[in-house]
Amino acid sequence: MKKRIQLVLLFMVFSACSIANAQVKMNFKFDTPYGENKAVGKYAEINGAKIYYEEYGKGEPLLLIHGNGGSINSMGNQIDYFKSTYRVIIADSRGQGKSEMKTDSLTYVQITKDWEGLVNHLKLDSISIIGWSDGGIVGLEMGISGKTKIKKIVTMGANLRPDSTAVNGWAVKEVSKHKKEVLLKIKEKDATQNWNVEKQMLGLLGDQPDIAVKDLAKIKAKVLIMAGDEDIIKNKHSVEIYENIPKAQLNIMAGETHFTPASNPVLFNEIANKFLSQPFKRPDSNWTKWK
Repeated sequence: MKKRIQLVLLFMVFSACSIANAQVKMNFKFDTPYGENKAVGKYAEINGAKIYYEEYGKGEPLLLIHGNGGSINSMGNQIDYFKSTYRVIIADSRGQGKSEMKTDSLTYVQITKDWEGLVNHLKLDSISIIGWSDGGIVGLEMGISGKTKIKKIVTMGANLRPDSTAVNGWAVKEVSKHKKEVLLKIKEKDATQNWNVEKQMLGLLGDQPDIAVKDLAKIKAKVLIMAGDEDIIKNKHSVEIYENIPKAQLNIMAGETHFTPASNPVLFNEIANKFLSQPFKRPDSNWTKWK
C-alpha cells in the first residue's frame, strides 16, 4: 500500500493533478463537472482508440492539453477562465481519464497524432494551444509536425528530453525508482491494478520525449515558454527551448512551481491570456537597432 501511495503521488507531481505539499492549495472542484459532463462529453474514434473530449464556449478554437496521468478535470481552472472568450476543446489524452489506451508502447508522438486527429475530426481550420507538462510537450510536437495550422502555443513546464540536463535530478531518480517497482509488480503478476498502464505512463516520463533542439526551428506558431522558477524542469532548459524557437517569448514565474496552473491559476491564466490575445512581439534591448 505504501508503494502504491508513493506511485500515485509521483503521478500527481508530474501530471499536476495534486501535490504532496500542504502549503500548495489546488482547486479541482468546479460548478461544472469537467471531465464528467454528460451534457457535452463525446467520444471520437481516432487512430484506433476512443478518445473522450468536451467543448465549452464560443470563439477561436483553443486546445487545452493536460499532463501525465491527468484528465480534463486537471485543467478545470483554465476551462473556467478561457471558455468565456474561446471555443475551449479539451480531451483525456490516450490511456488517461475516459480515453482508451489501445497500445503497449505509448509515446508522445502517438498522443500528438491523436490530438491532430481530433483537430481533423472537428474540422478546425486553425487553433491555439495551452499545454501543461506532457501537454506542453505535445504542443511543441504539434508545432514541429506542422500538420495543423497553429496560431499560438503556450507551454508550461515542458521538456525536450527526460535526462538530468533538462529535468531536476531528484525527479529523474524518482521516475527510475518507480519504474523498477512497477516492473516488479508485473513480474509478480500482481492483479491489484493495471500495472501495464502505469508502466506506460512512467515510460513517457522516464524515456521520453526525444525532441531534437534543431527541430524547434520548424515551429511556425508563436510560442510562450512558461515555467516556475522552482519547476521540475531546469530553468536553463526552459531558456534553451525559448532560444531555439523562431518566434517565442519566455516567462519564468517568480516564486512559482510546476503546478502553477492549479496552485495559482489567476497568475497563470492572466499571463497565458495576455500572450494569446495580444499581437506577438519579440522586443530587442539592442538600442543600436532602434531607428
